[in-house]
Amino acid sequence: MIRNRVYELRTAARMTQEDLARSLGVTRQTIISLEKNKYVPSLEMGFKVARLFGKPVEEIFEYEEG
Repeated sequence: MIRNRVYELRTAARMTQEDLARSLGVTRQTIISLEKNKYVPSLEMGFKVARLFGKPVEEIFEYEEG
């Protein structure tokens, strides 16, 4: 399973889900699913998220075995 810190980073940046969706070129529903860990983004989207928040991918997404 892949967990992420998107909700934490988005709220710290005072962004709405719509703001983030627009910045990444996805729908708000995608952001909702991502924040609930129900959607695993593509590698490309993972890098876009990391670049947007100015963090390494590993600080945002974490792989958990099991």
